[in-house]
Amino acid sequence: MEGETDALAPLAERLRRGDLDLFDYLDRLAERFDAREAEVRAWMPEDGRFERLRCQAGELLDRYPEPRGRPALFGVPVGFKDIFHVDGFPTSGGSRLPPEELAGPQADAVTALRAAGVLVLGKTVSTEFAYFAPGPTRNPRRLGHTPGGSSSGSAAAVAAGLCPLALGTQTIGSITRPAAFCGVTGFKPSYDRISRAGVLPLSPSLDHVGPFTAGVAGARLAASVLIPDFAAAANDAAPDRRPVLGVPEGPYLNCAGGIGLDHFRDVCARLAESGYEVRRVTAFADFAEIGARHSRIVAAEAARVHRRWFDRYRHLYHAKTVELVERGRTISDGALSAALAGREALRSRLTKKMDDQGLDLWISPSAPGPAPAGLESTGDPVMNLPWSHAGLPTLGLPSGTDPGGLPLGLQLAARFGHDEALLSWGERLESELR
Repeated sequence: MEGETDALAPLAERLRRGDLDLFDYLDRLAERFDAREAEVRAWMPEDGRFERLRCQAGELLDRYPEPRGRPALFGVPVGFKDIFHVDGFPTSGGSRLPPEELAGPQADAVTALRAAGVLVLGKTVSTEFAYFAPGPTRNPRRLGHTPGGSSSGSAAAVAAGLCPLALGTQTIGSITRPAAFCGVTGFKPSYDRISRAGVLPLSPSLDHVGPFTAGVAGARLAASVLIPDFAAAANDAAPDRRPVLGVPEGPYLNCAGGIGLDHFRDVCARLAESGYEVRRVTAFADFAEIGARHSRIVAAEAARVHRRWFDRYRHLYHAKTVELVERGRTISDGALSAALAGREALRSRLTKKMDDQGLDLWISPSAPGPAPAGLESTGDPVMNLPWSHAGLPTLGLPSGTDPGGLPLGLQLAARFGHDEALLSWGERLESELR
């Protein structure tokens, strides 16, 4: 069952062709859900979840009785982070605020996936308003460790085999980090390449929507549905050669911990032995200022987003979110505008450095190390911050484990708008990392 659940691309093909009976698949998924969800706690509670799914599966089969003409994701069950508006489901944003206060029209990404034939398995747990206050979700690889955040439930659901595809968001490191901690693939596209409409924002200038899957082929299939202008010939999106890989040496890379950095150096050596050219390039000399600028934008924009709720419901917010909003209220519009200008400058500098050094992809650790023990923190997103700040597309791949068996990940970053090339090269690198 786990192999069928985790591998999105072959699963979608089998469901579409009718090689796998949709009702049989849902029955077996329900068994796995019963076996694992109580301990992982990846999903927002719902009574009668699978009865609803079977009814919707029947409606889908009535609409598409013959395999010919079935859409790309026919019958695939999908989880949506609980900041996505989904028709028929409340949105809490991982908070204690009244859901009716947060209601809105269905997210564009949900509509696109529904048009492609998915079944909505439900809402996955989010940290409060996609910031740092953790929810109840546990890491399926080791239950006493965090799954990461803020897309905690989406990463854990895919890792536990409870759905083959889940959507999350990333403002700092909320796709790549939990993907690494849980040992799955996380794709963060170029900024705004996947629509953010209908998603509760944290920082609209920095928020990204992206999928979690068990492998790159599944991420590419999801991207082909979610990105309106996705190149149809995705296999031809990158040159038919190994990409030249750049290692961003300097203060940024030094943020990785001992185990994380040692593992990353080992991965670089393995790739070089396999014939990849790995070039060490000095980068992010001003990393401290990049981080401070990113923090100013998140705080200032979060304060503006929550202006209509915060004064009335302050007592319902977690202390971490209260601190963020109150800090953001002290940041002037002028200071926010100045910080926003730095995003474009960083993107241009990174692109120029890639051009000057002949790089196709940047590579770096997905997180400072493995998932920390305990559920009080979701871990440090520092390794993801500059790529989110610049809006470059990133792909997080499982790359091994620490000595105790916890997953570790490799983060790839491509030029802005070159998402198809990133996914194509990522699939090749995935096979090397196995």
